[in-house]
Amino acid sequence: MAEMTRDEVFQWLKDGAGYVRLGTNGKDGYPHVVPLGYFLKGEEIVLNMRGQREANVRRDPRVALAWDAGTSMADLKGVVIRGTARMVDDPEGCLELTREGARQRGVPEAELPTEARRGRNFAVVTVERIASWDNAKK
Repeated sequence: MAEMTRDEVFQWLKDGAGYVRLGTNGKDGYPHVVPLGYFLKGEEIVLNMRGQREANVRRDPRVALAWDAGTSMADLKGVVIRGTARMVDDPEGCLELTREGARQRGVPEAELPTEARRGRNFAVVTVERIASWDNAKK
């Protein structure tokens, strides 16, 4: 099984590896895993936060992120990242991240939000460890 280089990992994530599965540590000790969208800010992963996932990150910022793609073992490709999440909940920071996410989705500059959406917070994940595989890679 061949690994991807760090550059290959971030290029794949930037190109749209699909939804990420975010794993947080629940208060009861069990993992809480949810699928959600993301975008990159350099080599940090930005996630929209609310509900249980936000409560978990505020209590324990250690997270795991997982992506995979493929239809058989021969072409299976994936990444697991372990990192630390930093909550962004101030209006200025949330607006900046909302606008950046919209830019990356192709929203024209003139149509970008001008104020943060109330209750929409973000987590910015700093990568600490990467595991990857690309079974199609020789």
